[in-house]
Formats: sequence, structure tokens, C-alpha cells
Amino acid sequence: MRTSSFSQLKLYNFFVYGAIAVFTSFFQIYLQDIGLTKIEIGSLMAIGPFVSLFANPFWGYMSDRTQNIRKTVLIMVAGTLLFVQAVFLAQSYSLIFTAMIFYYFFQSPLFAQTNSMILTYIDGTDYKFGSFRLWGSMGWAFTAIVAGPIMDRLGDSQMSLVFSVLLIIAFGFALLLPRLQRSSDAPIVTMRGFSQVIMNPYFMTFVILGILVSIPNAMNSSFISLYITELGGSKQMVGLAVFMSSILEIVVFLLFDRFLKRKMTIMLACLTVVSLLFVLRWELMALATTPMQIAFIQLLHAVTFGGYFYVGTQLTMLFIPKPYRSSGQALYTLSWSGISGVIAGIFGGFMFQNFGASVMYQVGVFMAAVGTVGFGTMYYIVRRYGYQPPLPSSYNVKSS
Repeated sequence: MRTSSFSQLKLYNFFVYGAIAVFTSFFQIYLQDIGLTKIEIGSLMAIGPFVSLFANPFWGYMSDRTQNIRKTVLIMVAGTLLFVQAVFLAQSYSLIFTAMIFYYFFQSPLFAQTNSMILTYIDGTDYKFGSFRLWGSMGWAFTAIVAGPIMDRLGDSQMSLVFSVLLIIAFGFALLLPRLQRSSDAPIVTMRGFSQVIMNPYFMTFVILGILVSIPNAMNSSFISLYITELGGSKQMVGLAVFMSSILEIVVFLLFDRFLKRKMTIMLACLTVVSLLFVLRWELMALATTPMQIAFIQLLHAVTFGGYFYVGTQLTMLFIPKPYRSSGQALYTLSWSGISGVIAGIFGGFMFQNFGASVMYQVGVFMAAVGTVGFGTMYYIVRRYGYQPPLPSSYNVKSS
């Protein structure tokens, strides 16, 4: 594969992340401007995590079956582009709801399949995945901050145009990539794997506490743009907040990768600290009085969500033995993106509509505090008694 092809792969990642950043950042404002309530907006935001529960395994199966992940990604990008037009053309809540089911069916697994495609292309080369993920983070951050003033000038009605242009560019770069007739060698998720995973009380406690910590983060993602505009902020300020939340993400990943030891007690201690920082973040959000304050608070996103995602992924590998890690990672992803996202969209919309954003974030403070205590207790138990779950012999993994 030529060097220019790897550059095209990086540019594809930049523009596909940038396109989704535009949709994620400004779509809620569009929905509010056409007359939808916060409860209706929240229910629409919950569609994505719910649909992803079915869409992710479907597209993963299709990729494995066709043995051509590039073709699968192209179909997903094309489907996303097609159905987003239906979303913006729909004139009623019920029609938007229906269109978004199809939109999220193609879009929600796009990042996961993109990551698999990158890993497949770089397999056997000296390229590292982090260098390609960096381009995705840059696309998310810089597109959001550039799109803010553009959206202020063009108006919400032209959001589909901005989104479509970015996605068409991404499709073009993916189309230029050389043909790839093999998929990633990731282990297959099986029902036996799930049954083994859910018998691990340590891991299931970690998953339940993770849902508690993730719900406020998902509520923030769904409603921060409405909170900013409610305080008098412009779309440019929304773009700045998104930029602040993602610009340091790759730095956090690199620092964790370099300095964090793969030891269970250290990981649990780190997760306790991250949860405590979530408490601080949501308290600051509840007390914020200006859009600029909200934008700067988003700098904590890189440490909080970035830290939780990284440490949680590594902890899953320590909790679960190798034969069942695929099942463990699937359940972990299901908890922080699927279940948490559905609850956050519906519950967060209800709280925001009836009690306001400040109360919604105070509820987030409570949830994160419970998570902090829970992870701290897990750290104490594992440090004092070691990790000895009452499971089959394959789980007899010692880590302290």
C-alpha cells in the first residue's frame, strides 16, 4: 500500500469525524428551533444508542461475511448521507423519529467499523493506530469550531448542506483507498462468552457503576448546546465548547498509554479519581452562568471521559481472560454508549424540560459521586484481598 493511501485514510478519518461533529453539536439546536420540546429532543437523541445495540453486531457480521470492510464502510457512509436528507426534510416529530432510526442504523456503528478498517490497513506495517485516531480528533475539534460561525451565518436550515459536504469528501477519500479483501481478526462475540462474563461479580459491578457515571456524560453530550443557547450563547460558542472538549483528548490518551501501569489496583484508583473529577465537572456545569464558562469547563472532558474510556477498556482486559475479552468489551461498550445513552436521552430531556439544566447537572453530580464511592470500594477490596472471582478455572487470574 502506497504512502499516499495512508494519507487518504487519515483525511477520510478527519472528514468523517468532522461531519459527525457538526451533526452532534448543532442538531439539537435545529430541533429546538423547529418547535420540538426538550423531552422530544431527548427521545430523538436516545434513538442512536438504542439502534446501535442492533446495528453494531449487524454491520460487524456483514463485514466479516463479505470479507471487505472498505466496501462495508462505503455503504454505511452512503446510507448515512442518504437518510440524513430524510431527517432534515421531515416536517413532523413522528417523521423525524422514523427517519432517524434509519439514519442511526448506518451512522452509529460507523466509528467502530472505521477503526476496524484502519487496523486492517495498517496490519503488518510500521504505522500506529494512534496517528490515525489523532486525525479523527483533529477533525472533530477543528470542524466544530469552524462550523460554529458558518452555522451562525447560514442558519439551521443549511446544516444538512454543511454535513453533507463533509461526508461527501470523506466518501471520496474512502473511495480512493485500495481494495481490501480481508476483515479484521477480532474474536467473535458468542453467547457462551457473555454467559461467562456476566458471572464475574467484579466486572458486573464495574459495568453497573460505569452506567451511573456515563449517564450524566451522555446527558451533557445531548443537551450542552441547548444549555449554551439558553444562556445566550451563539452557535460559534457551541463550536468552541466542542473544540475545548476534544482538543486535548489525544494528549490524554498518549499520556495514559505512556505512564499508566497495567495493574488492577492502579486502574481502579485512577477510575476513582476520574469519577471524582466528573463530580467536579457536573458541579461546575450546574453553577455556570455564562456560555464562556461552559466552554472552558469542557476542557475537563478530555480527562474525565477520555480517562474513563481508556481505563475502562484496559480494566476490562484485566477482569476478563483472553477467550472472553471480545464479549467483555462488547458488554462494556454496550453499558457506556448504549444503555447510558438511552437513559440519558429520555431522563435528561425530562429533567431539563421540567426542572432546568442546573438541576439536571446536580443529578449528574449525585450519580458520579455514587460511582466514585463504588470504584473506591472496589479499589479497597482488590488491594486488600486480591482479585479472586468465584468463577470457572479460566478466570483464575491474579492481579493486585
